[in-house]
Amino acid sequence: MDYFLTEQQKTIKALARRIAEERILPIRAELDEKEEFPWDIVKELAAADMFRVFVPEEYDGLGGGCLDLCLVTEELSRVCSGIAVTYASSALGCMTLMEYGTEEQRRRFLPDIASGKKLSAFAITEPTAGSDASNIKTTAEKVEGGYLLNGTKQFITNGGEAEIYTVIALTDKSRGARGASAIIVEKDTPGFTFGKKEKKMGIRSSATRELVFRNCLVPEENLLGKPGLGFIQAMRLFDKSRPGIGAQAVGLCQGALEAATDYAQERVQFDQPIITLPVVQQMLAEMAIQTEAARALVYAAARYVDSGAKDVTESSAAAKVFASDAAMKVTVDAVQIYG
Repeated sequence: MDYFLTEQQKTIKALARRIAEERILPIRAELDEKEEFPWDIVKELAAADMFRVFVPEEYDGLGGGCLDLCLVTEELSRVCSGIAVTYASSALGCMTLMEYGTEEQRRRFLPDIASGKKLSAFAITEPTAGSDASNIKTTAEKVEGGYLLNGTKQFITNGGEAEIYTVIALTDKSRGARGASAIIVEKDTPGFTFGKKEKKMGIRSSATRELVFRNCLVPEENLLGKPGLGFIQAMRLFDKSRPGIGAQAVGLCQGALEAATDYAQERVQFDQPIITLPVVQQMLAEMAIQTEAARALVYAAARYVDSGAKDVTESSAAAKVFASDAAMKVTVDAVQIYG
């Protein structure tokens, strides 16, 4: 199906696919088995300007939008979801910076993210709080010279590997979620350490760690936007980033569909390839329909985000939910075809 991509978008998508097939595919199982962070692949993606895709041109990026990010994420996820998550999470980590950062903050941090020299990460989840910022316990107390952070963040993608973190913390505990603020914290800041690397069932080439803050002093100029707007910033970030999660699911769908189709052509039962059996043909057809429908919805939602529309909550959430459900169905059916 033709989605009327620009020439630049077609080039980006094709390049991401080539890297995925030539560089990631041969080592994806090894990376997953060893739970090894893919720094060599990150460098390959950086050399191909993949991290520039989602950064504005004035900060050394290519000026692409949500759709461009989805195209790369989908192609990476088609081959290795762990690397796709690593890539997409670096984009997530700098989105708040792009949206709410001062000119000085953007010029200080974005060029290094665009070049791939530094990865970024977004930290909101805690042992007692997920996307619901009302239960956040991490604090950022205003003191002379900046903010003093104390608390723990949990299940942070790119944790320990990223250099630049956008952290949501309470600058005013008395106001609950309305007292949350977004603060940039750099990896080498005193008082900022990392907990254990999580043992996961999947996407094991992606690093997931705790972030630990113990009297971590961050300069006042690292505050993103105004104090107390962190919850609103996070919710808007989630709205704009959900198509990217949908793109990961679409990539999973496409990879599973292709693998199942190839296997069905090779697997012989009753003296014939199982792809000739009507029941298998029907399964593959339904898998293809689910994949394409998910892709269409994700691309539409991404374009809606790029249009600058004020309220993208419904379309972004729909794309994420539908694509995620499609990925579950398609991958389960692929397992059935494998027998």
